Amino acid sequence: MKLITYNVNGIRAAFTKDFLGWLKIADPDIICIQESKAGNDQIDIESLEKLGYHSYWHSAVRKGYSGVGIASKIKPNHVEYGCGIESYDNEGRVIRADFDGFSAISVYVPSASNIERLDFKMQFCHDFLEYIKNLKKEIPNLTISGDFNICHEAIDIHDPVRLKNVSGFLPMEREWMTNFINECELIDSFRFFNDQPDNYTWWSYRQGSRAKNKGWRLDYNFASYTLKEKLTRAVILKEAVHSDHCPALLEFDV
Repeated sequence: MKLITYNVNGIRAAFTKDFLGWLKIADPDIICIQESKAGNDQIDIESLEKLGYHSYWHSAVRKGYSGVGIASKIKPNHVEYGCGIESYDNEGRVIRADFDGFSAISVYVPSASNIERLDFKMQFCHDFLEYIKNLKKEIPNLTISGDFNICHEAIDIHDPVRLKNVSGFLPMEREWMTNFINECELIDSFRFFNDQPDNYTWWSYRQGSRAKNKGWRLDYNFASYTLKEKLTRAVILKEAVHSDHCPALLEFDV
């Protein structure tokens, strides 16, 4: 099973940058998308179908904002839109697709680049952790993929000293992610295979950050610990340039 997560920073804009050509070559079985910034009627679902994908989208009430999706070559047994909490579901933050043997979640954790949103972000994180803990009682085998807007460790950000007081690398955010991994019994799949620095998934558009690789690793494919023996590969696909993020790939046996 080849699974990709990708914050596309606007699915319509990505389509104008040959997203479909890239998707055809990358050929994931499942792609989890964040920040679609589009309603269902604005997404070229037909073109995805021509590539063999069933696609499902959970858009925000506010137009041009947030939104998550899952496109899969395997038709899911069930798709769950949202996590059952209205304030998050109105922003299109979570979607889940259930398959034989596992379920895939696409999640877009709120940003707190506007520091006034930090409380909302941390409340979402707390509630999402509880949501996953409860869900695992019913569905033990999960992949949880998305933009978490948090760098977990110093190795995951280009300047950990200078950025220690910036949202995305705050001690409380990093502590939450540690708790999330431990309490939900998850594996950070990229770090399971790769312990090297300078591996990032997001770069600011300013000051040539991407060319200089001054990045942040904000995008993750987590997998339930029960899937540990089935994980075969995890890499960051930094050559994809449809967004200020790049995709992250996880391969596993089912």
